[in-house]
Amino acid sequence: MTDPCRLYLITPPVFETAGFADSLASALDAGDVSCVQLRLKDVAADDIRRCAEALMPVCHARDVAFLINDYPDIAAEIGADGVHIGADDTPYDDTRQVVGPDAIVGVSCYDSRHDAMAAAEAGADYIAFGAFFPTTTKVARATPAPDILAWWSEYMVVPSVAIGGITPENCGPLVAAGADFLAVINAVWQHEAGPAKAVRAFNEAIASHQPS
Repeated sequence: MTDPCRLYLITPPVFETAGFADSLASALDAGDVSCVQLRLKDVAADDIRRCAEALMPVCHARDVAFLINDYPDIAAEIGADGVHIGADDTPYDDTRQVVGPDAIVGVSCYDSRHDAMAAAEAGADYIAFGAFFPTTTKVARATPAPDILAWWSEYMVVPSVAIGGITPENCGPLVAAGADFLAVINAVWQHEAGPAKAVRAFNEAIASHQPS
């Protein structure tokens, strides 16, 4: 039996730190979540640092990994579990040098099988593919089909993360194709019944589509 797919939460692009810490705790207490990525764009490094220092203890108290989008220097400084980088962020080799050999480094590869294999060979701890569905969070560089996840899981041992417009209602094909993690933003934080309800809905959907 394959390892079960798990939920990977990404913070919303804008939030009030104290209030969001409570929402985050509620989400993490509601069901299985593997990690949380702090993703803030176009803000000062000090703001990212303050947010990270407020949110990381919420995650660690629940044995949930805490990652920072880009900013490997801040990740290393505050003792985050790792960092996620995209095509326009700090290059992988430079990132690894800053955060060290034991930190998690994830790499966005969109729909590029070549880039994904190169990143895995370089030492990336996971590869992110997507956006699989329309998303308002950012302009999608690519819209791969779920079969890229099936290909990856068949030939590679490095975990895959599916991202982009994923909801409990549409995640089934991604889970069935072999995604190791589902990265989610809006479907959790903007859920009409709250983030805890969203996490429970995702956990149920993942379980119902998990390949044997």
